[in-house]
Amino acid sequence: MSVEFAHSDGSPSADAFPSARKRRGRLSDLRRVAAGADPKAAFPIELLELYAGSRKAAMPVMVALAVVVAATSSLWVPAREVVVWASLAFVVSAVLYGLSIVFLDDGAKSVGTVGWRVRFVVAEAIHGAVWAVMLVMLLKSGHANGSAFALFVLLMAAASTAMVASAIPTAVYSGMMPLTIAIVAFMRPGAQWQTLTLSFMATGALLNFAVLAARLHATALRGAGFRAEKDALITELEEAKLASDIARHRAEEANLAKSRFLATMSHELRTPLNAILGFSEVMKGELLGPLSVPAYRDYCVDIHSSGQHLLSLINEILDLSRVEAGRYELKEEPISLSEILDDARRLLDMRSGAKGIAISASIEAGLPRIWGDERAVRQIALNLLTNAVKFTPQGGGVEVKVGWTQLGGQYFSIRDDGPGIPENEIPVVMSSFGRGSLAQKNAQEGSGLGLPIVKGLIELHGGRFVLKSKVGEGTQVVVIFPPERVMDVLPRLDPQAPAAGAGMRGGRRAA
Repeated sequence: MSVEFAHSDGSPSADAFPSARKRRGRLSDLRRVAAGADPKAAFPIELLELYAGSRKAAMPVMVALAVVVAATSSLWVPAREVVVWASLAFVVSAVLYGLSIVFLDDGAKSVGTVGWRVRFVVAEAIHGAVWAVMLVMLLKSGHANGSAFALFVLLMAAASTAMVASAIPTAVYSGMMPLTIAIVAFMRPGAQWQTLTLSFMATGALLNFAVLAARLHATALRGAGFRAEKDALITELEEAKLASDIARHRAEEANLAKSRFLATMSHELRTPLNAILGFSEVMKGELLGPLSVPAYRDYCVDIHSSGQHLLSLINEILDLSRVEAGRYELKEEPISLSEILDDARRLLDMRSGAKGIAISASIEAGLPRIWGDERAVRQIALNLLTNAVKFTPQGGGVEVKVGWTQLGGQYFSIRDDGPGIPENEIPVVMSSFGRGSLAQKNAQEGSGLGLPIVKGLIELHGGRFVLKSKVGEGTQVVVIFPPERVMDVLPRLDPQAPAAGAGMRGGRRAA
């Protein structure tokens, strides 16, 4: 399916998709046809294709049947007449086969569906007439076995016509009509009782095959309806998928434009903010002379602290924008998780001590370095540890762990015994500018960017971020680095041992 767009921004034109009303109407009609509620409805092209395919496939069988009938009929019918009949049968079969081939190649382009239907009906009538001629020759022979074999010929001809031409009921009736006429001609007054019995049996068989052909046609019609409905549904699904892809593309472009805008504005805001911070710090320290009014000094302190808070917020927005826009470049080097966590813990000692919070650390011994961006990992650790201290109540505790994962990677986790986060709010706090109800209720400082930044930075390292929390039991965050970022430690060289290449365990880098 192809859809042309009329707008340069990727939005579809007004007539790119069929209207919903037309689609529903089309599907409703197809369902009525498939259910048999509308017996007059038809699929001309599909039924003609079904007929042509069946007639083409039946060609070898019909030729073989004609050969068998001709060879057997020579027992009661003169050989010259049998040869003439066989030649006619081959010619008619070849005509039917050729018409089927031409239609399947050409479709209804040349003469239309009505023209092809007429051709097939006429060809079936001629085909039935040829078999009726053999039937008449066998019945005229007067031989009992010949008359019995005539019934076999009638059954074979009628059965093949009913099954092969069932897609076109008119073709079935035109093909059986010469056979019926031949049988009725022998049901004349004064005919022998054996002939009459045979004629009645043949007539009953013809009626039975006509009913069978009608049922096969109804089945073919329902099958065509089901296929058309399936095609319509597939088209509708493709259109819906295309519309969804367009909407997703627009959303991605809008999100990228937003991230670029935030990144640009963050840079533009930092320039005047640096001047505010610098001048307010000079005035606060009275470097160029004392301030005559003491309140001015307090104002300078407030201006400087507010500027620092605004700078921190801008830095967070800039980091998040760069991560979302895919413009955050990792400056990778060998780093130690245990050292980074220990530094972060020391930086927060003063803040945690003011609240009486004890930060304990459990670090596995002998951990090798990992390959990562030290600034990004430090920011991850500081953000998470700051959140833990912020939401831990007075006199509480924070537990830090660093160790191996089961797959050979490294992790660190930070657990606090704070109030926890309701399960339905976890997606909120993980979204940009999202804050939980507890932070809003207690008027906690924060922009709601810390956790999204952490998640983005750890995903840039190919790792995972896990947040587990229960109300009243605290919160645990786990940062997992993949095994391929863990570096092997080179073995100590033995001066007495022969030189050998130091391999890397598990395909990791060597420090």
